[in-house]
Amino acid sequence: MNETRRPPAPHPAERARTIAARGGRAALLPSDGTENRITPVLHHVHRHGDATIVLPDDHPLVEAARRTELTAMLELADQAPVQLREPVRGLLWITGWLRTLDPAEAREATLRVAETRPDPRLLDVGHGASALRLFPASLVVADAEGTTSLRPELFAQAEPDPFAAYEDHWLRHLELSHRDVVGLLAKHLPDDLKGGHVRPLGLDRFGLRLRVEMSDEDHDVRIAFSHPVSTSQELAVELRRLMGCPFLAQRR
Repeated sequence: MNETRRPPAPHPAERARTIAARGGRAALLPSDGTENRITPVLHHVHRHGDATIVLPDDHPLVEAARRTELTAMLELADQAPVQLREPVRGLLWITGWLRTLDPAEAREATLRVAETRPDPRLLDVGHGASALRLFPASLVVADAEGTTSLRPELFAQAEPDPFAAYEDHWLRHLELSHRDVVGLLAKHLPDDLKGGHVRPLGLDRFGLRLRVEMSDEDHDVRIAFSHPVSTSQELAVELRRLMGCPFLAQRR
């Protein structure tokens, strides 16, 4: 029996690190019954899966987590940079123990966040806002590639995708200024999807992802590069190859 071989894709831990690095929309779900979903003022996931979360001082969870550690889950949504009917491309859930930091710990935590993600909202910690720390017990990543549970040490060993910081700009540029390129890339789609509205969905070192919006449902398709890439020059060569430009693919 012939099996359909799936195109190569980043490891689940790498996909999880990428979602965390993108720092998308977050919701905190505590187990103390104070609220169902809480939108943090700011959140940042560190390399080892622990997260710094900023909430207003008067939020009931701040005092509850000061008295004792609470179990909680931080949900991060990875949203596509172009407007889609279904914009969420993936989800990362970090489950663990939540604790409100004392003033000295909070200052150290905000400095740690500022080293990699400067944000003026960090200045509010100690002046109307409190910092909390989520210590991870487990992580789960869910996207078109599947749903996988991760140990924090696997998450820590992975690296975000090399194009994570530039993906939004490149995909918006494709969508708004190069619909002709999207049309050339669409020739790699299965025949039964070629009548839909094709949109750029994602980009990573293994390939390009397209969203095909059909009248009844949406379909995500991964188009693999000939080999993993890590630089913008290598990426340009692979995109030209997929577009069917062999001469351009040989140029830098």
